[in-house]
Amino acid sequence: MKSLVTALVTVLLLSSTAFALDKPKGEVVLTIKGQIDNANGEGVALFDRDMLSGLEGRQAEMQTPWATTPTTFAGPYLKAVLEAAGARGKRLVVRALNDYAAEIPIEDAYEFETILADSLDGKPMSVRDKGPLMVVYPFDKEPRLYNERYFARSVWQVKEIEVLP
Repeated sequence: MKSLVTALVTVLLLSSTAFALDKPKGEVVLTIKGQIDNANGEGVALFDRDMLSGLEGRQAEMQTPWATTPTTFAGPYLKAVLEAAGARGKRLVVRALNDYAAEIPIEDAYEFETILADSLDGKPMSVRDKGPLMVVYPFDKEPRLYNERYFARSVWQVKEIEVLP
């Protein structure tokens, strides 16, 4: 009986999506709200740059419509950020510092190697350089994404992501 209880507890722990999200130690650069399971603030997941840099991501040089020469972006995968927050919705509303917002299907984070870039050409992105964060699709790997639909979803100066049903 004791081994059955231990097995059940183990299964419950392994199947749980709860994740202990540390509190940010530095300046908060991203807030995730809405349908999330891993809050570290009042119903929200807050991230500083160090927290984001600890997540799995990628660096890639690519041509974008916002620069005349190829640019190198680096940052965590959008899916890694969403998983850290315990996101469980179907749509994302990504908001910029100027309150511009774009709705993005959550599948874009999982189907493509979309990143939340925090670095531009090897330097932390400043507000002047479209930072502190920017949604960047893998234009280098998926040429079919190089169109107005995905350009409009490539929000820069990101401050917040709302996870919706």
